[in-house]
Amino acid sequence: MISRRAALLGGAAGVVAAGAGGVWLATREKPEPPAPPSVDGEGRLLWRNWSGVEHSYPTSRLAPASEAEAAEALKTAPAPVRVVGAGHSFTALVPTSGALMTLDQLAGVAGWEGDEALVWAGTRLGALGPALAEKGLAMPNLPDINKQSLGGAMGTATHGTGVKLGAIHSDARMLRLATADGQVIECDAEREPDVFQAAKVSMGALGVITQVRLATSPNRRLHRKVWVEPLEETLAQAEARWAAHRNFEFYAVPFTDLCANITHDETDAPAMAAKASSDDAFLEALRQLRNLTGFSTPLRKAAAKALLSGVEPEEAIDEGWKLLSTERPVRFNEMEYHLPTDAQLPALREVLEAIETSRPDVFFPIELRRIAADEAWLSPFQGGPRGSIAIHAYYKDDHAFLFSLVEPILRRHGGRPHWGKLHSLKAAELAALYPNWNDFLEVRRRLDPQGRLLNPYLRALFGVQAGG
Repeated sequence: MISRRAALLGGAAGVVAAGAGGVWLATREKPEPPAPPSVDGEGRLLWRNWSGVEHSYPTSRLAPASEAEAAEALKTAPAPVRVVGAGHSFTALVPTSGALMTLDQLAGVAGWEGDEALVWAGTRLGALGPALAEKGLAMPNLPDINKQSLGGAMGTATHGTGVKLGAIHSDARMLRLATADGQVIECDAEREPDVFQAAKVSMGALGVITQVRLATSPNRRLHRKVWVEPLEETLAQAEARWAAHRNFEFYAVPFTDLCANITHDETDAPAMAAKASSDDAFLEALRQLRNLTGFSTPLRKAAAKALLSGVEPEEAIDEGWKLLSTERPVRFNEMEYHLPTDAQLPALREVLEAIETSRPDVFFPIELRRIAADEAWLSPFQGGPRGSIAIHAYYKDDHAFLFSLVEPILRRHGGRPHWGKLHSLKAAELAALYPNWNDFLEVRRRLDPQGRLLNPYLRALFGVQAGG
């Protein structure tokens, strides 16, 4: 249904050949952003992140085949040494003029301790699902996409949604950390507990996580439901839905007064295949709505309600690892903050008002999730549960408004930034948000006194001068 509506919108767009609508349509279509050269002046190959907003030309590229190789490389490779997983972070965590390391060869399940899996940190989340399912087990929760490596997901506090479900790092029961001096530390809640609480969310600033012992849960089938309804109805029901469902999230769509809601609940019902995803067609419909009617907010909202309010609900039943994550082929840039739960919905209203007042070019939905508390020192969820608000900008569009228009609202409501998503905070602001900020910095100084793992972005983030 969404595909047919997107096609209708495309046909309608072709009809608009003059007047305000035609001018708007013509000025909204933008070319591909310019790409950096594939090779720099010194012959070094380009590395670029998924959205294209960050890049660098590493002097050395490393793919260790063992934990020992990884540890030795941290000691001897040209600094700064940075590790890359899927490259899905939007912040400059990875760019380096030194050594770029991938852990793709350190992947898979290395062993078991009861229902806890010993997993190599280079394992992609999408590959871990079927590997655990062979044992009748699963990760308790998954993020919106599953392309990330386990180490990268932990390092940035990547999360899914569910008031009783923590971020991925909260399921770590032990980890092995290769450090800048070539050593490997095995730590958990009893052995090196300060390193454990610091390293679970550390953005690769303490060393390279090589292995993680993960708690798992039974591999259950989940019943997925997706439906569209008016914004005010979703906001009125959101708290009750978070309380009632294993997983609940929703997407507030600017300039439509509509929300897409998604729930997942455990079930013993037989599997029911999902229909082909309509997410891309939905985004295309929203983009064409912007192009065709963006010059008039009332017209845009009226058209959205007429075209999208009647979208049929979708359902599917399958194992959780097959349903909780989705494909995201349409590129974007993203800012996400984690707020006290009572501030989440009021902040959303302010964000929507600001965008609808000032930024008619925005068409991506805004994602809202809930995450349980944990104890990791730099976890945005340390000290209490949080509600996340994620704002996206099409990769061809200017995303500076995320900093000037949206971020002040999220900060005023007590938000902490997602470590892998766009934000402008530096050491002074972050220290005020994290009770164990200085404890983390002390562990970092102890494990990497020369700052071999710090690129310029991380030095600014942690307030570390060159050489330390």
